[in-house]
Amino acid sequence: MPEFKLPLSGDVFQAINPWFDMFKAFGSQFGLININLGRSPAPEIEQKVLSEVGSYGRQLGRMGEALNILIEKLEPKLDDLTKEERLALNAFRVMQAEIDQIKSTQRNHQ
Repeated sequence: MPEFKLPLSGDVFQAINPWFDMFKAFGSQFGLININLGRSPAPEIEQKVLSEVGSYGRQLGRMGEALNILIEKLEPKLDDLTKEERLALNAFRVMQAEIDQIKSTQRNHQ
């Protein structure tokens, strides 16, 4: 005798994984502090730099400060840049100003 099933009455399978449900809201974060190193070819080195030198934010902040100094020193030569190069520098300056504003606001609230 052929098997007969009504619509929406087929086999139902649902895997119940309480760990997945519990942590999916946290992006699979299992600890208070987790660092996702991504696809680094040398995660041990990256972890050592983060713990001994500085966070990504600190590293980027120092690079931004250094670039600002170089841009200021090279200001007379900036007229030689192409339109695209000037737009890139302007975008960098705007980003740095926004970062400085956030830092200033945070420091005032502490």
